[in-house]
Amino acid sequence: MTKDKQLLKQWQKEEKTRFKGWDFSHLNDRRYVQETSWNYDSIAKKFLKKSKATLDMGTGGGESFSKLLKFHKPKKVVATEGYKPNVSIARRNLKSLGVKVVDFTNLSLKKMPFKDEEFDLVLNKHDAFDAKEVYRILGKGGIFLTQQVDSNDLSDLIKIFHSKRKFRNIHLKSYKNQIKSASFSIKKANEWRGKMIFRDVGAIVYYLKAIPWAVPGFSVRKHLKSLQTLEKRLDKGGKLEFTMRRFFILAQKQ
Repeated sequence: MTKDKQLLKQWQKEEKTRFKGWDFSHLNDRRYVQETSWNYDSIAKKFLKKSKATLDMGTGGGESFSKLLKFHKPKKVVATEGYKPNVSIARRNLKSLGVKVVDFTNLSLKKMPFKDEEFDLVLNKHDAFDAKEVYRILGKGGIFLTQQVDSNDLSDLIKIFHSKRKFRNIHLKSYKNQIKSASFSIKKANEWRGKMIFRDVGAIVYYLKAIPWAVPGFSVRKHLKSLQTLEKRLDKGGKLEFTMRRFFILAQKQ
């Protein structure tokens, strides 16, 4: 079997490998992700310890939220998740911790299924939100912590696949304006650039299948030339290194 055929077979195998929840352990030792200049979990824990009612927006499979709750579990804990395959996974992962998982997609920007001032802490890691709705469901003095993926995240990788970002205008400035307009007081905000490095092209195949919004319609057959371009980069001693972009905002309801 020629090298090209071997690679094609490997990439197709990665394409078929199932991705569950928000668990990238399949890429352990095959992908390096640089840590942000801030630690989202550490910031969340600080406020979680003082919270009596916490909402985690876009909990994925509940993997990250469950780890936070092992540090401290408020009396009331609720999570939302709008990606259908993840809802049942999140409910299974969070059931033992007493977390109610609500099937709700924040992309709809409709009214959230919660009462006014129902929570004192809202966590949001990489999920869409309506700042006015978050403000409504938070009590006075309540905290809103969000970390977001900038629209230009991994743009150097996406460019290779001749694709365009599905979500645009996700930047620190625009999100600060949105949060301020909802009457929040912004306590801290920062943006960051870092590196994501893949050790092999198959890892990129798996990653792009796991996050279909990065390269819509991605498939090995459809994007074979782009994958081969990346393989040639490795053959020449180059790196599969791309630029990550993140920002976070810590806001409080006055």
